[in-house]
Amino acid sequence: MLRREFMADGFIPVHGGYRNLLSYRKAEIIYDATCYFTRRIYKQSDRTIDQMVQAARSGKQNIIEGSMASGTSKETEIKLTNVARASLEELLEDYRDFLRINGFAEWSPEHPYAFRLRELNRLPDAEYSTFKKGIEHKEAEISANVIIGLIRVCSYLLARQIRYLEQEFVSEGGLRERMTKARLKQRSSSKK
Repeated sequence: MLRREFMADGFIPVHGGYRNLLSYRKAEIIYDATCYFTRRIYKQSDRTIDQMVQAARSGKQNIIEGSMASGTSKETEIKLTNVARASLEELLEDYRDFLRINGFAEWSPEHPYAFRLRELNRLPDAEYSTFKKGIEHKEAEISANVIIGLIRVCSYLLARQIRYLEQEFVSEGGLRERMTKARLKQRSSSKK
């Protein structure tokens, strides 16, 4: 599931590769969409813009930071991946507040647009342009619901990613264990 980019020798495993994570690619779309949405919907002086953009940014940036820290701390990677998920959940509530306050409905899973959004989310190389028509729709209700759908998908992906990271830690251990193994291997080879 996680493809790492940096080559490593010794006990620090290959790490990074966040651009290959589907959760990162979705989080990047959500960040861009939130920047667009907030500038369009709210007055420039409204603090809601900063709150929503920062939550979207935190979702994206914590995926990056966790991925980059993974080589030396699986615990940090898991924590930051969970922070990313928590930030996006906060953002989800902002969009739900927008719908509720303005008397709009959140799409049910059976809504025809929700069905179309699920189809688009299944495209392997989906990017902002894939969702642009919905994100930049003239009706704010549609725009907010599209972004809500993207957040739900990203949150699901992050939950799966966290479970994978937990399993990876249990099967492979952490840095201290790898350091000890490397040291014992070195001692063993130097005695021969």
